[in-house]
This record gives sequence, structure tokens and C-alpha cells, in this order.
Amino acid sequence: AAGISQGKGGSMHMFSTEHKFYGGHGIVGAQVSLGAGLAFGHKYANDGGVCLAYFGDGASNQGQVYESFNMAELWKLPIIFVIENNQYAMGTSVNRASSEDQLYRRGESFRIPGIQVDGMDVLAVRGAAEVALDWVRSGKGPVLLEMKTYRYRGHSMSDPAKYRSRDEVQSVRDNSDPIEGCKAYLAEMGVSEDALKVIEKEIRKIVNESADFAETSPEPDLSELYTDVLVEQY
Repeated sequence: AAGISQGKGGSMHMFSTEHKFYGGHGIVGAQVSLGAGLAFGHKYANDGGVCLAYFGDGASNQGQVYESFNMAELWKLPIIFVIENNQYAMGTSVNRASSEDQLYRRGESFRIPGIQVDGMDVLAVRGAAEVALDWVRSGKGPVLLEMKTYRYRGHSMSDPAKYRSRDEVQSVRDNSDPIEGCKAYLAEMGVSEDALKVIEKEIRKIVNESADFAETSPEPDLSELYTDVLVEQY
């Protein structure tokens, strides 16, 4: 499966053709149309591939999203539309911004089935993904997954997140944190706390080394300025 996602808060965007991750995009909702294109490529090549296009609750109101829904269903493209509903988009509650705030229903007028999922539950997400992949791989066309999730911090460094209370954020941390929930699942399966600490240590090492590499890498040479850029002359 290939993936494509929405960039958040002016952040830098990862891109890796090796891992079939086709980047994050700062234009809200633009990656949904690109994802439909990737899915069309899979169908055209008949290679059995599936595209997962991720976007947020705010992006779900973009017109190009619905154009992509329509095309994907008409052509039965192998794509899973994943709405990461963190409930506040850039800073406005989904209940105030969307007339239909049950976002898993957004595909209904295009005959695209939708599933609402607890995005903070690792096993629920895994189960929904398996169901969605089975649907798409059987040639039935696209499916929409609404992942009900939550972000603990503001949309960006300049967002003080005053549109919600600290108690609300802390309540989610205490009761629904996906990492702590996964730890509980693993503990029930007999995984020891020491084994979890080893995993956590390995992950921290990967993250720190990746951050160091990004921060210490030199700027590209000026000769690279026009690499892969189409320049039209009139």
C-alpha cells in the first residue's frame, strides 16, 4: 500500500518512494486528489496496490476532496480515504465548522461506505484497516475511514489552543492515550515492562538520530535549484 498525507502547521514533509510514502502537502486537501491519481496508477498497472490518503477534519470540507470521491467511486479506484478527525482542525471545533460532523458519512452521496473508528485504539485501527483493505482489494472501490483522534498541542507553535480547556486535554491523556493503551494490551499478552523499555529506547534512538541528521545536513547546492522543476518559456 502507498501513503500520502496532509502536512500540518508548516512542518517539513517526509517523502520516500522506497517506503511508498508520497509526502505531505501544505495545500489543504490537495493530497486527496494526488492520492486518487496514485490509486488510478495502481488500477491502470493492475499491480494490486492500494493508496491510503490521509487528511484532517478541516480538509474534509475542501471541494477537491469531493471531486476525488466522485472519480474514485466512478472508476472503482483502490483507495482508502482516511479522515484524521482531531476535532479542532486548525482551531475550530468540527461541530462549529461542519454541518455534518459525523465525517464517516461524507462519502454517502457518492455511494462510498464509511466506518467511524476509535483512532486512539491501536487494535481498533488495525481491525478497521484490515476490513477496508479487504473491501478495496476485492474490487469494490474506495472506502472512507473516520479516525476519531485528538492532538494534545496546538495546531502549530503559534497556536495557544485557547479554544479548549486544559482539563479536556488532560482527560484525553489520562483515559485515551494510544501509546499507554497499547502498553496495556501488551501487558495483558504477557509482554514485560523491561521488554517495553527496550523497544522505547530503540525508538527514541531512531527519532533522535533522524532529527540530528535533518538538522546537520547541509543546504542543497544552488545548482540543484531547478532540479525536477518544469520551467516553461514563452
